[in-house]
Order: sequence, then structure tokens, then C-alpha cells
Amino acid sequence: MIKRLEKLKKMNQKIKNILGGTIVVGVLALGYAVLSYVNYYGKSIQPSSFRSFSATGEGKIIAIPDVAVFTFSVISEGGKDIADLQTKNTDKVNKAIEFVKSSGVDAKDIKTQGYDLSPRYQYSTCREILPVSPTVGMESNISKICPPAEIVGYTITQTVRVKVRDFAGVGDILSGVVSRGVNDVSQLSFQIDDPSTVQEQAREQAIQKAKARAEKVAAAAGFRLGRLLSVDEGYAPYRVYNSALDYASAGSVYPEKAPAAPTVEPGSQEITVDVTLRYEIK
Repeated sequence: MIKRLEKLKKMNQKIKNILGGTIVVGVLALGYAVLSYVNYYGKSIQPSSFRSFSATGEGKIIAIPDVAVFTFSVISEGGKDIADLQTKNTDKVNKAIEFVKSSGVDAKDIKTQGYDLSPRYQYSTCREILPVSPTVGMESNISKICPPAEIVGYTITQTVRVKVRDFAGVGDILSGVVSRGVNDVSQLSFQIDDPSTVQEQAREQAIQKAKARAEKVAAAAGFRLGRLLSVDEGYAPYRVYNSALDYASAGSVYPEKAPAAPTVEPGSQEITVDVTLRYEIK
């Protein structure tokens, strides 16, 4: 019986030793895994911050605008009959819009941009009132009566934005809306309707230039390029070249016949994309 108890004690001790060793190995393995993760996470947050460099490239594309955009307004001044003034103003705007549509402009390219109804005031001169019993220093007793401003009429302004895709008809449209009652034409500009395609071309060009510059720097400095760590991109403002417009605001006179069509030139636009590539140094 005693021998059996001793044998059981030895077996228990052996099991404890095995379990203790297993726990120690597990703790060590877990510690190594944690340290590896922390090291990897640290690199992912600030990759090779002391062993990296950047190279910049510029992509530049010269593109021809494909749409012309302008606004026209009908400004009407009248008396206190707002309904009559609205009717007259709306009639002129509708005629101008109908003409623009008949000139080949789609309805989706015509947008009412603003509608404003504003009162016009007339101000009266203030009158000085002297005191009934003048006294010494009566200047300080002089009072003034200022009648309130009176509304004498209203001004209505309707503004429409038009996008023309056929440049051949831009001049005729500009002169045609004026002959139909429009008395203000402004903000003519030539644009690229979908600049994303041109921007993508400029971006690819910028990346290739930045990559080539990075390879040259690495070769000159005697190190190898590592992994790409980051890409930063920026856009430069559009630059417009050779655009011309021989046209001015129509003023307040409605000509009986259409004025001569203005000469318009869309010119070109320079789209620039700057890209900075940051590489790891090996």
C-alpha cells in the first residue's frame, strides 16, 4: 500500500512538471507573437520613417474644351403690379429658352439659376421742426421728421444657365437670346464636361515621372528601392489659353433684329496633377 502511494506521488509530480513546462513554453510563444505583432503594427503606422524618401512627378495634359457655359438674365422694372411684371418677365424668359432649345440645346443643359423679386424704394428728405417758443440755444431743440421710405415699384430678375455642346452655334445663340428680350448675358466660359478622363491621363503621367525620378535617385545614391509606402496627389488650377470672346452685356435695349453673332474661340486648357511617391530604402 505504501509503495503504491509513493508511486502515485511520483506520477503526480511528473504530471505537474510536464504541465509547468508546457505553460512556460506557451507563455514564451505568446510573448513572441505579441512582440512580432507590435513590431509589425508599428511599421504599418509609420513605415520606415527613418529609412524612406519621396519623389515627385507632374503630369500635364493640354485638352480642348467641349462645352461652352454662359448665363443670361431678363431684368424687368415696373410699378406695384407684381403679377403684370411677372407675366412680362416670364414671357421674355420663356421665349429665350424656347429659342435656345430650337437651336439644338438639350433641356438637361438648361437650368434656371436664380429668380429675384426686389422692391424699389423712394426716400423723402427729412424736415426740420422749430420749437413753438424759441429760446436761447434753440438749436438743440430743433427736431427732424423723416417720412418712411415708400415702395414705388419692383424689379424682377430671372437668370438661366445654358450649356452648349456645339461651338458652331454659340455665337448665334448669344445674339438670338438678346433679340428675344434678354438684357444681360455674362459668365461665358469653356469647360471640359467630364474632366475625369483627362485627369486620369495626367495622373498616370505624373506617377511614371515620379517613379522614374525615384529610380534615378536610388541609383545615384547607391541604394535599392523598397516597397511603396504612400501616394499623395494634388491638382493644380486649370489654365486657359487662347480663349476669346467678342461680346458684351446686352444692356437694357431690346433690338428689333438679332445683333451680329459674336466670335468665340474655346482655346485650350492645361490640366495638371502632382503626385508624390514615398518609398522604403533598402
